[in-house]
Amino acid sequence: MAPQNPLKPARGMAPFATRLAAARRLARHPRIRVLDLEARLGTRYTVDTVTALQRLLPGTRFVLVVGADILAQIRHWKRWRTLFERLPIAVVARPTYCFKGLAELPAQRYAHRRVAPEAARFIADRAPPAWVFLPVKLDVRSATEIRSHASPSGKARGRRTQR
Repeated sequence: MAPQNPLKPARGMAPFATRLAAARRLARHPRIRVLDLEARLGTRYTVDTVTALQRLLPGTRFVLVVGADILAQIRHWKRWRTLFERLPIAVVARPTYCFKGLAELPAQRYAHRRVAPEAARFIADRAPPAWVFLPVKLDVRSATEIRSHASPSGKARGRRTQR
């Protein structure tokens, strides 16, 4: 988890420690660990974090998991092509961003390397560039709205979905 997204204003953001604690409460799967790696590594950009992790953990298979909103704007990220060339990417559907993300330059540039959703479970085994778009059941709330409706236990209340 990053201390601050360089593409988002810091104003209005909850403090990093608060966001980290909330993410840890929400990530309840035993194979998911929310870490403050970017703060510990001193990296600000995802490409630098990935480079550091691949150097620290050679042979580890990483997958970058992002929402469709990120696919829609990843071309503005520092060395975004390097990310596609360095590790497989899983893109999770997000309301209002699916078509925009799939129409953007990165999706078009790497269209020939897109993996079918049925093969998503093997994405970590694919040589980059490889990416998959995961059409999941959509929650129309923003991340801010989800956080504001989360109980102290981290369980979101009143989930609305879009089909």
